[in-house]
Amino acid sequence: MTTAPSATRAPSAAPPRPRRAVDWRVRFAALSLIWGFSFLLIKVGTGAYAPFQVTLGRLVFGTAVLAAAMAMKRQRLPRGARTWAHLTVAALLLNALPFSLFAYAELTIPSTLAGICNATSPLWGMALSLVALSEDRPTRLRVAGLGIGFLGVLTVLGAWQGFAGLDATGTAMALLASLSYPVGWIYVRRTLAGAPDSHLSLTGAQLLLATVQLAIVTPLFTSAPTAFPLVPLLAVAALGALGTGVAVLLQYGLVAEVGPTTGQMVTYFIPVIATAAGVALLGEPLAWSTPVGAAIVLAGAALTQMRPKAREQRR
Repeated sequence: MTTAPSATRAPSAAPPRPRRAVDWRVRFAALSLIWGFSFLLIKVGTGAYAPFQVTLGRLVFGTAVLAAAMAMKRQRLPRGARTWAHLTVAALLLNALPFSLFAYAELTIPSTLAGICNATSPLWGMALSLVALSEDRPTRLRVAGLGIGFLGVLTVLGAWQGFAGLDATGTAMALLASLSYPVGWIYVRRTLAGAPDSHLSLTGAQLLLATVQLAIVTPLFTSAPTAFPLVPLLAVAALGALGTGVAVLLQYGLVAEVGPTTGQMVTYFIPVIATAAGVALLGEPLAWSTPVGAAIVLAGAALTQMRPKAREQRR
C-alpha cells in the first residue's frame, strides 16, 4: 500500500524510533514461515471445502484480525467514494482473485508448485513496470534477471519433457494468481499514492471489500457444506488469521522498520518453505527440476529487484 505523506523535519528534531519488543529478524522469520505454510494450508482446506469457500473463510478471518488491530489503534475506515472505488479494484486484484486462483489451482497441482509459481510475482512485476511505470527504467542486469527467472519457470515445469505429467489448467491458474499481485500493486501505486489514510486503514478496508466480493460470488458457484471437518476448518482459520491478518501486520511493521528492500526479501524464502512443508508434511513428490528451477527463478527475481546506484540514477 501507499505511504501517508509526512512533514519534512530536521534530523535533530526527528523523534527516535521506538524499540520493538521482538527483533525484526525474528519477525522476518515468522513472516516467511507463515506465508510459506500458507500453500500447505490451502491444500488441506480444499480437501474438504470448495475453493471459493476456502477463500471466503480466509478473508473473513483475515479481516477480523485487521478489524481488531484497527480498534486497538482507534483507526477508522477511509472516507471518500473515490478511495473506496479504487480499493474495490485493489481488493479484487490483490486478494479475491489471486486467493481464489491459488485455491482452485491446488485442486490439481502440488502445494510445492503453487509456492514456486508465487515466486514469479517479482518477474511479472518487473515486466509490467517497464510498460506501466515510466520512472521504472530497465537496466541490462534487470532484463537479464527477467530472462533468467522465466528460464527457471520452464525448468520447474519440465519444458524439455513437453510438460509431461503437469496439469496445465492448475499451473496456469497459479501463474495468473502471481501475475495478479503486481497488476494490483501498480494499480494501487497509480491511484492511491499520497492517500491521507494509514496503511492499516486502507488494508482493513481492502480486505473488507474482498470479503464482500467473495460473499457475493461463493453462494452462486458452491453449495453450503454439509459437514465441517475440524482439521480443514482449522487450516482455513489459520490461513486467514495468520496467513492474511497477522502476516499483513508483520509485513508493514518490517517495512516501516528496515525498509521495503529488506522487507520484500521474504519473497525469496516462501517457495523454499512451501516446498519443504509440502514434501515433509503432505508427502508431495519432488523431482530434481523443482528445486533447481526454483533456485533459478529466485536468482532471476533478485536481479530484477536491483536498482542502479545513486550516481547512475543522477546521470
